[in-house]
Amino acid sequence: MVVEDAAATLSRTTAERARLPELADVLSTIVARIRAGGPRVPLVVSYDKNERVYNPPTPLLFQWRRRLENRPVAESALRGYLEHALTALGIKDAAGQPMRYTFHDFRRLFITDAIMHGMPPHIAQLVAGHRDINTTIGYKAVYPEEVINGHRAFVARRRALRPGEEYRTPTDEEWAEFVGHFEHRKVSVGDCGRSYDTPCIHEHSCLRCPLLRPDPAARPRLVLIRDNLIARITEAESQRWLGEAEGLKVSLVGAEAKLAQMDQIAARRGHAVDLGIPTFTDAASRTCTSPPISL
Repeated sequence: MVVEDAAATLSRTTAERARLPELADVLSTIVARIRAGGPRVPLVVSYDKNERVYNPPTPLLFQWRRRLENRPVAESALRGYLEHALTALGIKDAAGQPMRYTFHDFRRLFITDAIMHGMPPHIAQLVAGHRDINTTIGYKAVYPEEVINGHRAFVARRRALRPGEEYRTPTDEEWAEFVGHFEHRKVSVGDCGRSYDTPCIHEHSCLRCPLLRPDPAARPRLVLIRDNLIARITEAESQRWLGEAEGLKVSLVGAEAKLAQMDQIAARRGHAVDLGIPTFTDAASRTCTSPPISL
């Protein structure tokens, strides 16, 4: 296990408030031991038996000091430690035989325990490093109903720790203020996309603002605004209002950018994707390779 992966695991679980003090205490003890009072975890070179190559120097958690250098703990030694711990604990299966685990079993145990204690499956996916959430769902030894019930219990525990006034029913004045905030987002050429309960930081210069989401239906109005800007720039330059002309040119660049954005949105909306009609061989996932029979 690499130190960065362990730290990422702790940060994600802490962010989701999945309390794992035992894991944190164990990792802290291991990190403190291998640092040996130094500022950071030493880098060691390990050998990948599957790829048959040496990995670059990595801050491995399982390493030991030999003379003047740090070396990774061999996989055979780690298996021996695990077998010794299982023998000392005396864990047995249903048949009464000594229980045996692999290193990969602990990933499944961790994901199962985390999800059963309320960690959302998509967060467990990130912790495990899976590209597909279905892999994470198949990883755990629980059913979807248990995942849902565990997550609901997790949310209930989170809500119990928060002040009760945060879950009260809003008053009519508060609701009107909330709805009114979004009503003030509508402008002549689109909608403002700034965060809720935040003021406009561009002094309502919507054409220059990247948060403006233009509406293709308002393109004729924006064309008139652009043409008016061009006329005003011509007038300002003829009257030697150079400062005015400079500001209008900035607005003109923004108007042209919004027009291009409107055209892109309209093109995406009007473009139809031909998915095609699958043939029988595609649907059956097979092809006929036998020669034709002549009569």
